[in-house]
Amino acid sequence: MKKTILSLAALAMGSLLIAQTTTEPTTGSLIVTSAVTSQYMFRGVRLGGTSFQPSIEYDRGNLAAGLWTNFPLQDKVVGQSAPELDFYGSYSLEVAKDMTIVPGVTFYTYPNAVKLNGFYKGTFEPSVAFNYTIGGLKITPKLYYDFVVKGPTAELTAAFVAPLAAIASELDFTATIGTFKLTDYAPNNTPDIKNWGDYYLFGVAMPFQVSKTSKITVGWSYSAGSNNFLKQGSSGKTVNSAAIGRGAVTVGYTITY
Repeated sequence: MKKTILSLAALAMGSLLIAQTTTEPTTGSLIVTSAVTSQYMFRGVRLGGTSFQPSIEYDRGNLAAGLWTNFPLQDKVVGQSAPELDFYGSYSLEVAKDMTIVPGVTFYTYPNAVKLNGFYKGTFEPSVAFNYTIGGLKITPKLYYDFVVKGPTAELTAAFVAPLAAIASELDFTATIGTFKLTDYAPNNTPDIKNWGDYYLFGVAMPFQVSKTSKITVGWSYSAGSNNFLKQGSSGKTVNSAAIGRGAVTVGYTITY
């Protein structure tokens, strides 16, 4: 899932270049995933119902680059883009034992979005994450800043893998909490519309190996938004009705080349 979900690169790169890196292999891998989810949730906001979410990612050593997409199949929001095409990249640097720093960037693109309905056709969001592993627990604080909607997002994620050796699988547990504050939430508005709020997500996924290079993953998650408000100028704040709680089932098929 995107946003499995989902994580300032430009400001951090100067110090990152002197960090210790791991040895990179000479060949890369291409990962292609087809997934269907029953709810499209992003940072505690419901963006649609059942959706098809194919993605492709190229990994080479510490570098990852890819494209994640969303095609709404049910409950499409009026004026929202169909499809959504998100281009992303990241680079992982080892800075200490069991610790890495990962600068990244995402270009969110909405080619069919309707600006008059309050939707941008694209936004640009650099990020930087710190990964620290304690035993089997991976803790990741992450900071984003979107230069179009003009605001930061801060997240804290914890992930744990429970092996299921008897069936050659595992349970992947994830929990995320986050908060954001945006000062230009929607285009073509004077004064600008502000949006801020909190959100959380917890979920579990189980992969099933189909062949040496392919697997099916079945997952469930629950995501919800809270304290999510919209405010324009000196008018009073209003509750964002799309910031709700929903459970989602996701099934994905992945092939690695």
